[in-house]
Amino acid sequence: MQIPAVLLPHTITLRRYLGTGPYGDVHADPVLVRRVFVEDRRRLVRSSTGEEVISETTVRTRPGVYVPVGSLVTVWAGTPHERTARVIITNLFDHPSSWSHVEIALT
Repeated sequence: MQIPAVLLPHTITLRRYLGTGPYGDVHADPVLVRRVFVEDRRRLVRSSTGEEVISETTVRTRPGVYVPVGSLVTVWAGTPHERTARVIITNLFDHPSSWSHVEIALT
């Protein structure tokens, strides 16, 4: 089952993390990801390296969206709240009888 589209009213801009180059982090060209839910909510998360980090924003989207750790995500584009944040961690929630989704924690 997927989250109904009516519950995913937002759009984000995603620049996927590609790796590190001679001048620092390398990111792909920006792409729009539609049908997401953006929630500004401060919470403590554990990064992929095990350290505790404060996440300021959580983004939920349907499964199939690939978002590597270290990617850059712009939320609330075109509003006074627009900002770009780095992906701390992503989690896939996949269950045959419940809404499956990807949860993305941002700095």
